[in-house]
Amino acid sequence: MKPSVVSLFSGGGGLDLGFQNIGFDIVWAIDNDKDAVYSYQENLGEHILLEDISNVKEESIPKADIVIGGPPCQSFSLVGKRRTDDERGQLVWQYLRIINKIKPKLFVFENVIGLKSAKTSEGALVINDLILAFNELGYNVKWKVLNAADYGVPQRRKRIFLVGTREGVLFNFPKSTHNEYGNDGKKKWVSVEEALGDLSCPNESGVTEYSTSIQNDFQAKMRKNNSSNYVADHITPNLSELDKEIISHIPVGGNYMNVPDSVPSKRIKKFKETGGRTTCYGRLSPDMPSYTINTHFNRPNVGCNIHYKEKRLISIREALRLQSFPDDYKIKSSTKRGKHTVVGNAVPPILSEALAEKVMESINSILEHQTTI
Repeated sequence: MKPSVVSLFSGGGGLDLGFQNIGFDIVWAIDNDKDAVYSYQENLGEHILLEDISNVKEESIPKADIVIGGPPCQSFSLVGKRRTDDERGQLVWQYLRIINKIKPKLFVFENVIGLKSAKTSEGALVINDLILAFNELGYNVKWKVLNAADYGVPQRRKRIFLVGTREGVLFNFPKSTHNEYGNDGKKKWVSVEEALGDLSCPNESGVTEYSTSIQNDFQAKMRKNNSSNYVADHITPNLSELDKEIISHIPVGGNYMNVPDSVPSKRIKKFKETGGRTTCYGRLSPDMPSYTINTHFNRPNVGCNIHYKEKRLISIREALRLQSFPDDYKIKSSTKRGKHTVVGNAVPPILSEALAEKVMESINSILEHQTTI
């Protein structure tokens, strides 16, 4: 029997997909974003509920071996006050409420790295307060910041993971398999060109054929379950004439600093005056992983979203690739905004797989111990 998983704040299922691929059975999931839920249903199954988690009664959630997920980061604003009546502080306590009810053998809690340094209104570290809350429920907690690029994702995306285990359960974080230089017995980071090089130019329909045969292991993994020679959602946002001009001036690896002062952009002028925005109006480097894919990759001024070779922004499918979603993953949303949100909020499935493998080791060790008693 497969170990069972309950998924909270599931989004489009990036974290869940990794666990499913490693052999876990996702028995129940929940999210309050309809585009994410419809996309999840299309790709992972009907076991996800479209609902606000605070409206769900604990008794309606099935028991499970594992709980995974992470509340949106804004829910930590008042975590130190333990004020569960405050809307901004509710979601993390909802997570704790469900952990306390289900009492899984292990949980995985994912969030932005800002959690590591966030402080309560009293000046205490939020992460310490959160760990204490988990301790009070009977869990030992380990945490670590993981860079997705170090596990074969073509994206330098750092996230913090807290893993809690009950007494007698051991867990170790996965060791990195890749690094920037491909030394110390590890593979080199997967680059943008390796990730995107077999995709044709986008078009208005969003459906295109592959431009080449499979060129590397990453492309092989992305194309493995795609039964056709086509990909969907390969469509780019419309750009203003000013943004087109701006993009024309930015070289590979460059950003807003490369735009001549003669270009009439108040935003870029302001950026140059204030500085410190490395990725703004950034063009991807073909030989490196991308920077973090956020929910606004349809805009040139929010992140490094300009294609490394063409004078355009990356497409939705290219963003999915950089997030390591397979090519058979289909987003179900009636709006582009909804699609961008589903993609940008996700945990990269390949990173999730690395975590899930170590969780599976922990669960198997428990079962082996029980059979020897």
